[in-house]
Amino acid sequence: MPRVTTIVRKPAVKADRVVDTISLDHEARNRRHGKLRAEGGTEILLDLDMETTINDGDALRLEDGQLIQVRAAAELLLEVKAENPLRLTRLAWHLGSSHGLVEVTADALYVENNPAVAELVRGQGCTATPVERPFKPERSAHVCDHDHDHHHGHHHHHHGHAHSHSHSESHSHAHSQSHEHHDHGHDHGHKHDHHHDHAHHHEHGHGCGHDHGHKHDH
Repeated sequence: MPRVTTIVRKPAVKADRVVDTISLDHEARNRRHGKLRAEGGTEILLDLDMETTINDGDALRLEDGQLIQVRAAAELLLEVKAENPLRLTRLAWHLGSSHGLVEVTADALYVENNPAVAELVRGQGCTATPVERPFKPERSAHVCDHDHDHHHGHHHHHHGHAHSHSHSESHSHAHSQSHEHHDHGHDHGHKHDHHHDHAHHHEHGHGCGHDHGHKHDH
């Protein structure tokens, strides 16, 4: 059975490579694994390595480079409208808080056609009309496409202080921060000569405006 591990997005689909088509509902278009049968009889094994949504017009790439184009199947839905847009906003909020699926358009919401959702729609003073169309609900907010590894460069517990004395951490930081930022303008006259050589070099990257390479000799 041919295996599919790659999705080709609609703009990159080449018509001469398409050998079959398949209609999938919204649930099937959000699967990572499973056996599928295309309209022309091609059987495939879907085996994606990451969570994604297959959109209408995208294609499944077979191991030999051939493509099976995906069509979003029509589904039984409720088209929800309201004279007051605020009611639609409230309904969308309630659906989201209950993890309901909802497709948002400029003038209507499209939701699953089931009794519980229909009751919620009526309770919010909206009207619901049964329709049959492809369903493209909003994706969950927790599905992120960016890398959270910001590389701030803090490297906690590895500041390279090289403390050769028994002074507390709060002592060393208090001296470094107060002398760096306040500049009292007087010499304490006790030349401790601790040679802290903190060399923090935090490189916060948040525009804090100071380098922390204190290197002060009391």
